[in-house]
Amino acid sequence: MDTKHVLAALAALAQESRLAAFRLLVQAGPDGLAASKIAGRLDMAPSSLSFHLKELAHAGLIAARQDGRYVIYSASFDTMNGLLAFLTENCCGGVPCVPAAGATACCEPATTIKEA
Repeated sequence: MDTKHVLAALAALAQESRLAAFRLLVQAGPDGLAASKIAGRLDMAPSSLSFHLKELAHAGLIAARQDGRYVIYSASFDTMNGLLAFLTENCCGGVPCVPAAGATACCEPATTIKEA
C-alpha cells in the first residue's frame, strides 16, 4: 500500500461516524450489511450514513454490491490488512516480533531495569 492510499484511508477513519461504520462492517464479516441495518445499529440518519459510506468507499475501505433492492456494504479486508501492514512494517526497531491485535504491545522492551 502506498503512502497516498494510506493517508486517504486514515483520513476517512479519522471521523467518529465513519470509524463506527467501518468497525461494524469489519464485525459483520464478508457478508456485510444493508445500509438500513447499518443506519439502525449506529442510530444514524440514512442521508448522513450515505455520506460517510461514500467517503469510506472512496478511500477503498469498503465495497458496495447490489442484492435485489438492497445495497450491501462490506469491509475491504485486503485494504484493511494492507493498512495494518504499512503501519507495522518496521515495528519493534528490527527486533523480531509478531504485531498483536488489541491492546497488547507488539514487542517487549529492549532492556529492563531492575531495582537494586
